[in-house]
Amino acid sequence: MEKRPLVLLVDDEEDLCLLMQMSLSRMGIDTHSAHCLSDAKKCLAEHAYDACLTDLNLPDGNGLQLLEWINEHGPSLPVAVLTAYGNMEIAIAALKAGAFDFVSKPVNPKHLEQLLQKALNKPAEPRQLQTDALEHKMLIGQSQPMQQLRVTLKKIARSQAPVFITGESGTGKEVVANLVHRLSNRNEGPFIAINCGAIPTELMESELFGHKKGSFTGATQDKQGLIQSAHGGSLFLDEIAELPLSMQVKLLRAVQEKRIRPVGSDAEIDVDFRVISASHQDLEALVQQGKFRQDLFFRIHVMDLILPPLRERGEDILLLAQHFIHKISSEWDIPAKQLTARAKEFLTGQYYPGNVRELRNIIERAITLSDDGNIDLPQLQSAPQRQMAQLFASSAEPSLHNGLTDPPQNAKKLPEEGLEIFLEKIEKEILLNALNLTHWNRTVAAKKLGMTFRSLRYRLKKFGLDTDED
Repeated sequence: MEKRPLVLLVDDEEDLCLLMQMSLSRMGIDTHSAHCLSDAKKCLAEHAYDACLTDLNLPDGNGLQLLEWINEHGPSLPVAVLTAYGNMEIAIAALKAGAFDFVSKPVNPKHLEQLLQKALNKPAEPRQLQTDALEHKMLIGQSQPMQQLRVTLKKIARSQAPVFITGESGTGKEVVANLVHRLSNRNEGPFIAINCGAIPTELMESELFGHKKGSFTGATQDKQGLIQSAHGGSLFLDEIAELPLSMQVKLLRAVQEKRIRPVGSDAEIDVDFRVISASHQDLEALVQQGKFRQDLFFRIHVMDLILPPLRERGEDILLLAQHFIHKISSEWDIPAKQLTARAKEFLTGQYYPGNVRELRNIIERAITLSDDGNIDLPQLQSAPQRQMAQLFASSAEPSLHNGLTDPPQNAKKLPEEGLEIFLEKIEKEILLNALNLTHWNRTVAAKKLGMTFRSLRYRLKKFGLDTDED
C-alpha cells in the first residue's frame, strides 16, 4: 500500500488547523498540527514530513523564524506560509527567505490543494534532470559566473516564487527561464513564453487573457489566453518592461489572485502558474520614471537571476563555438568543421555586444562561407559586426593617459564630433552596407546583422532610412 504524504500544519488558530486537516484528508494527505513555534520545532525533530504549512504570526515567534530553522535543519522540506489577505510585503519576504509558496487567508481550498500538489510533486531524479537540462539546453560553460549561475538556478527551481531574469540581449534569458521550469516540480506542465514587445497593444488583452465568443472583439469563437495556457506550469514574460500600464494592472491581479477574466466574460477562471519574467532594461529606473508599476515590480522581483555577458565568460567562448558548430552541422546534415588556430584566437578576442546569440550567428555564417573542412579568419571577419569593431578599433580607440604627460606616439585621435555622433555614423554605415549587400531585403539584412527585424526597423527609423515597405 502506498504511503500517504505527511504534512505539518502550524497555526495558533485551532479551528483553522482542523478545517485544513479535513480538506487535506480528503486529498489523501495525513497531517500533524502545532500551535506555536516551539511545538513546531519539536514535531519537525521527531517526524519526517513531506511539506509544512505555517502561519507567519505565532504566539512565541513567527513563521520566518521557523523557516530559518527549517533551512538550517532540513533545507529540502518545502514550506508554504499563510498570510493575511493583501499582506504581500510579508509574503514576499517569506519567499525571499526560502518559502516554497504562500497562501492568503481566508484559505481557498482549491488554492491549497494546488499548492500542496506542487509541494509533494518531487522533481525527477535531480542528477538526471541537471545533466539533461543544463547541458542540452545550451547552458554551456565552465567559467566562474556560469558555475555560480548553476548553483543559483537549482536553489530557485525548488521554490514557487516569481523569478526575474536580467541580462543583456543575447545572454539566453529564455533558455534560463526554461531551465528554471524544467528543474522545478512544474516540469510536467507547460512552459509558455511570451515576448511582451511583440504583441500589438490593441490585441494584448485578448492574447494574454483570452476572449469569449461575441465579445466586442467580434470573435466568432472562444479563445484561450496565453496565461490560461500556462495552467499547471510556468509563464515566461520576456521584455516585461514593454507591457502598457493598463496591462500591468491586469497582470498584477492575475499573479496575485491566480484568477483571470477573459475579454467579454462575466466569470473569472482559476489559473495556477509560476511567473518568470525578464528584461534587458532597468526596471527600477522605469518605476522611478512612472513607466512601470511599483507594486508589480515588487511582486515579480522576488528571486533574481543575473545572466553574465559573454565578455565576462572568456573561457567559455570556444566551448560555445564548438557546441554551435556541432549543433548547426547536425541540423544541416553536414560534417562538422574545425576551427583553425587563427580562428580561435580571433573568436576569443571579440567583444560580443550581442553575446551568445551573436556568437551563434557568427559561427552559422562562417559555416556557410567555408568551402572546406575548416573555419578560418576570412569566414569570421566577413560579418558586418566585425567591420564595425575593426572600424572603431582603428579610428576611435584612444590610449588614455592621466593628462600629466603627452600621449604616446601610437595614440589615436578622439573623434572631433564626439563619441556618440561618431558611433551613430558608424552604425548608419554598417546598416547601409548590410542593406546594399542584401538588395534592401530587411529580413535578410537583420539576420546577417544578428538582430531582430523589429530592432533593425527601429534603427532604420532612427536614421531616416525606413521606406515603410513590407
